[in-house]
Amino acid sequence: MVCALKCVSFFSKAMERFKIRVIVTDQDIQKLSLDVKPQTVQELKVIVQEHCHLQYEFNMMYEDPDFGNALCNLDNMDDLPAAATVKVVPLLTSLFPEVTSNSSDVSISSADTFIIPSSSRTQGWPEFFQIPVFSVDVEFRLRQANLAYLKDNKAFKCPWDMKRNILQVLAEEIYKFDTYPDEDRLRAVARALIAKHPCLTEAESTDGCSSWKNSLYFKMGNFRTKLRKAGCAEVSINSGKGSPGTSPVSRGLKRPKRCEVNFLPELPEKENEETLEALRILLAEEMKKRNPNATVIASKMDQTFSLRRREIVEAETPVATLKERWPALFTERQVFSEFNRIAATNLNDFFEALDRYTPRFVSIFKTKRGGVGETLNVFLQQIDLRVNVTALRTVVLRGLPVLLGDDPSGFYNTCLDADGDDAWAQVSFGLLTVIEDDCTPVGPNLIHLEPVSTGIIIEGSLIMDGFKSLPEALCILFGLSYALHLDYPKSMKNTLNFIQKVMLGLGQNKLSPKLQSLKNLLLS
Repeated sequence: MVCALKCVSFFSKAMERFKIRVIVTDQDIQKLSLDVKPQTVQELKVIVQEHCHLQYEFNMMYEDPDFGNALCNLDNMDDLPAAATVKVVPLLTSLFPEVTSNSSDVSISSADTFIIPSSSRTQGWPEFFQIPVFSVDVEFRLRQANLAYLKDNKAFKCPWDMKRNILQVLAEEIYKFDTYPDEDRLRAVARALIAKHPCLTEAESTDGCSSWKNSLYFKMGNFRTKLRKAGCAEVSINSGKGSPGTSPVSRGLKRPKRCEVNFLPELPEKENEETLEALRILLAEEMKKRNPNATVIASKMDQTFSLRRREIVEAETPVATLKERWPALFTERQVFSEFNRIAATNLNDFFEALDRYTPRFVSIFKTKRGGVGETLNVFLQQIDLRVNVTALRTVVLRGLPVLLGDDPSGFYNTCLDADGDDAWAQVSFGLLTVIEDDCTPVGPNLIHLEPVSTGIIIEGSLIMDGFKSLPEALCILFGLSYALHLDYPKSMKNTLNFIQKVMLGLGQNKLSPKLQSLKNLLLS
């Protein structure tokens, strides 16, 4: 009995995640949760650098409970308590006194220092849009008009010069988050405007802001025209594609469609394509080493992000060529980093959402009838619902397309270890589970929880493999769909849209009836 209790205690501790609180600046304090505690301080520094997007060298200090949580240098991972707080201390402060420790955006002319692109966005569309401060005279007139409106409900007719200033400032603020805002986002800005300045409420419109929303729509169009003339890559890529008389389909506009925050960023300041290409070559050489330097790779991948996006979005370079030119992009760590650069979202949220919804999914699977219910029941019968987290994740991901009416036959592929490359030559986008030659015969509804390996297939080639489970491989494949600017296959469009919009919360305001229905079931 004592032995059993010790085993339970051991496994419960093994399942605990290593959590730390990272203080970057007084205004930037982040929570970091890891499956395994890093073995060395250097490992932790690399993880913190990638998670917090730090572009400079630093040391770390930790709050020592033995001294009333006073800060001490972190030299040994064993010194960290169970729930630790660490502080980032930039090394540049001793070399460049003008750079303070509260600055998270370091911009120093040096061949070894990454300069953040001026157009790089660090967050997606806010939940509540904050109306910025307008010019002094506009703010004064609005203040007087608001007082009159609240006192006598007196309507205020906004003069054209004042409205022009308001629209210009709002357009600049909107551009910080989205170059091509949709109608819902423009309406959210208009509602935030009249909420802060009620005197601007339109008595003749049902929601009080329809005219402001329409004005913002045209203002953003004019604003993009100015950006295009100035050479902004994100809008210049569509020059001439929106000419009159062409249908929306034939224009082929390249713009964010899946809530990409940094779709096509500008080149970093004081850099050009030649200097970034030189960095790319150094990066490729680093990847050829037996033990590549993770810090060097992370830094140079950040610095060359804009060049890589131009190759992928503008030139539409084939995936096989991209793998030759950017081998670091096809590593698990850099897929997570690239997804964060593009969508400003942590790809690890995929697993958190999957685990959160799994119990409800299992209940839904059990209630289904007909052909869908039979297929889902076959999945459930192959696993133990009590202990195996990976098995539960796998069943949910295999059953999700069945619930949503997708056809996963060409997406989830299985082959024997002895099969050749022809087994996946016709697959354009999907996963491949490789099983032992003497395993149970391959079948469309069979789940293999201990495969030889699981790989990712894109454009008929196995571009990444060696994954231990299907959920892990699917998470990376989803990240690659953003990193490589790939369209979702039609046969799995509902499933991948569900992962994007419901599980990761990217564009969740617009759901198809099928996705909305399933979301309602999950939340009921």
